[in-house]
Amino acid sequence: MYLCTYMKKGYTKNRKKLLTAVAGITIVLAAVAAVTYYNFFIKGYGGNEAKWIYVTGNMNNGNLKTMLVSELGSTGEKVATLWSATGSKASRAHGAYLIEPGTSAAKIYRRLSRGAQTPVKLTFNNLRTINQLAGLIGRHLETDSAAFLAACDSILPPKGFKKAEYAASFIPDTYEFYWTASPEKVVNTLAQYRDQYWNDQRRAKASAIGLTPVQVATIASIAEEETNDRAERGVVGRLYLNRYKKGMKLQADPTVKFATGDFSIRRINKRHLATPSPYNTYLNAGLPPGPIRIADRATMTAILDSKPHTYLYMCAKEDFSGRHNFAETYAEHQRNAARYHKALNSRNIK
Repeated sequence: MYLCTYMKKGYTKNRKKLLTAVAGITIVLAAVAAVTYYNFFIKGYGGNEAKWIYVTGNMNNGNLKTMLVSELGSTGEKVATLWSATGSKASRAHGAYLIEPGTSAAKIYRRLSRGAQTPVKLTFNNLRTINQLAGLIGRHLETDSAAFLAACDSILPPKGFKKAEYAASFIPDTYEFYWTASPEKVVNTLAQYRDQYWNDQRRAKASAIGLTPVQVATIASIAEEETNDRAERGVVGRLYLNRYKKGMKLQADPTVKFATGDFSIRRINKRHLATPSPYNTYLNAGLPPGPIRIADRATMTAILDSKPHTYLYMCAKEDFSGRHNFAETYAEHQRNAARYHKALNSRNIK
């Protein structure tokens, strides 16, 4: 009887110790789990600003981890830990991702593992050449400028564009692409946007003034180079249309600047006017072979909707406002030009 009581007391004592130990282990494990959950699922990237991370197509898991730690610090290390634990391949994450402050490691991991890229905004305007556009695309997307130009050569001629007309196949605006977009995807998207602009109604307006869409873009490009005043561009475009229809040489200074390739020129002189080039409208009749910049849709629309006038000449105003004096006769134009050249000389602009 005494032995049974003793054994019962011992069993109870050991059971309490076991329960205490189990409770302690459970608390420790719960604490570890809570900390782990917090670190991986709650605590976010601690940067002050959003950060882009780029996973190139040739990255392996080691490269990916190095990049994540370099760009995101301790958060990146946790992402790499999850990546390694799940046996994921770096190729699954190929793309560009904008990581906002406070984004957890688990959420970043999920995005990368699904390839859920952040679209890249591509905005372009005020570009003169396709090479400039190619350079801009090469700086914002994974594809390089050479691949973009090769895609242009492959896609645009079948659409009816000569090489000199490539600038007429695109319209400045803001576009969205995934960073990994192929050059063919980029060219086709830009060209489709241009085709949407040139609907039946606008094509009919172009035909009514005797121009093709490419010719409208060409005249618009000259008008944009001639004046920064958007309100003038339709008038300027119509002036060159008047000269074109009369068989007069356009004699547009911006085409000469384009022909020289020196866009820093502030004053066109006789040496520049003698530049041999199909773009030099002082030497050649008709329109240049193609646009001298990638024309804005607003300028093309202004030309399509411009009211007829009888101006044949224009000269920058002597107040350097960026606006112009327009003239119907050469004599009137000479008077306007004399005032402008006097103003140039007074400012020693060569």
